[in-house]
Amino acid sequence: MQNQQPVNLKGIAWAAMQQYGFTPGFPPPVLREVEGLDAKVFPETLDDPRDLRSLLWSSIDNHDSEDLDQIEVCEEGPDGAIHVRVAIADVDVYVPKDSETDQHAAHNGTSVYTGVTTFPMLPDRLSAGITSLLPDRDRMAVVIEYTVLPDGSTVPGDVYRAIVANRAKLVYEEVGAWLEGSEAAPRTVAETPGLVEQVLLQDKAAVRMRKRRTEQGALALETIEAEPLVEENRVLGLVVQEQNRARCLIEEFMVAANGTLTAFLAAAGLPMIHRVVRTPKNWEGIVAEAAERGETLPAEPDAEALTRFLIRQKAADPDRFPDLSLTVVKLMGAGEYVAFRPGDEPIGHFALAVTDYTHGTAPNRRYVDLIIQRLVKSVIRGEREPPYTSAELEELAARLTDREKASQKVERYVRKAAAAVLLRERIGETFDAFVTGASEKGTYVRLIDLPAEGRVVLGEQGLRVGQRVRVRLMAADPYKGFIDFGRTR
Repeated sequence: MQNQQPVNLKGIAWAAMQQYGFTPGFPPPVLREVEGLDAKVFPETLDDPRDLRSLLWSSIDNHDSEDLDQIEVCEEGPDGAIHVRVAIADVDVYVPKDSETDQHAAHNGTSVYTGVTTFPMLPDRLSAGITSLLPDRDRMAVVIEYTVLPDGSTVPGDVYRAIVANRAKLVYEEVGAWLEGSEAAPRTVAETPGLVEQVLLQDKAAVRMRKRRTEQGALALETIEAEPLVEENRVLGLVVQEQNRARCLIEEFMVAANGTLTAFLAAAGLPMIHRVVRTPKNWEGIVAEAAERGETLPAEPDAEALTRFLIRQKAADPDRFPDLSLTVVKLMGAGEYVAFRPGDEPIGHFALAVTDYTHGTAPNRRYVDLIIQRLVKSVIRGEREPPYTSAELEELAARLTDREKASQKVERYVRKAAAAVLLRERIGETFDAFVTGASEKGTYVRLIDLPAEGRVVLGEQGLRVGQRVRVRLMAADPYKGFIDFGRTR
């Protein structure tokens, strides 16, 4: 099998984008429009922006990320409170509604990260350039303020436009290892005056918020996300992104920031788009999973009971906890976007234990966040009419839910193609796996040792989500995205 031809993974990724309705490249009108932009920090349309460049802003992201959407800074307040500012890149400054670039972004709806190649929603000159909150560059931003109280609850504050400058670009793995005590402070943190204390204060705020949300039923999930490690179009392996304290820090900050944005828009009486995870449709399946592990969950969906169960399971069997987490995610159902009008009853986000929630903190990467940013800025400017009608938001919410699902399909397809490259020389071997999907559309498993997913095409009858099985690899085709297994027991 050593004479097999190299696989064009970038070509596979490009074709997958087209297959699922994306435009993988930027049309010439978009490129011309972006190249013609004047990278002004102080737009003429902005009256008296706040200058917050003196604050010790920092970002935490992946080591190779250039499309930085947010930076953070904290300060201690009275009675143990922690005051938080989150600055979000003002993408709307350079991407006005209905421009060529905006129409392309609305069509794709999101950046797509395949691990092999990235398909950004906006051209690099924007998302990795003049709209990115990269270090030591003056940038326009929308700043979100909130206060974290000692009990972990948050009090929404002001939202406004400001000029900011990132002082330090930090990396999840390095900051996480430091906060967890396994490594020294990253060099950038240690050498930037005041940054050690600043990040520790941010971590303190995040720990408070995490504890509070967990007590209220936020699900303690920890799924395995395996990305292909590719070098010069060669697949070297599948790398699992580990959850750590730095990722939790940013997650908590963004949950609170998005909650503040919804409160801000609600106070102004504007329609918006909510991010929701509905009450699990297959709660019976989750109850059955608990019963198999000797635990009892209520007959009706109960987020607090589920999260307590998950915490106990993680403590009892941390190695298999990601498998259980993925099973719960599958049984819960996907998140979605829904239009929300003033006076509507919010659906809520079952997994996060929050009621009013949106996506507004990543406008370089997600189009819904750009919509929210425009709504927020219309309030700040005191405009009489919002930039979107309720009917437009309803159509956009449905469209962007579809695009998010499509992006996940592209990413899974390319991951399977990369995994198929690794597995195509192992046809006939057997593996331990667990069932990740079982429906009329097919039955799917994920291998335990190599986090690759494929379809069971032989002996799939009677399998259910979460079940451990033994399977034999029958076929692996990178170009068709097929990894086929037969059940052996």
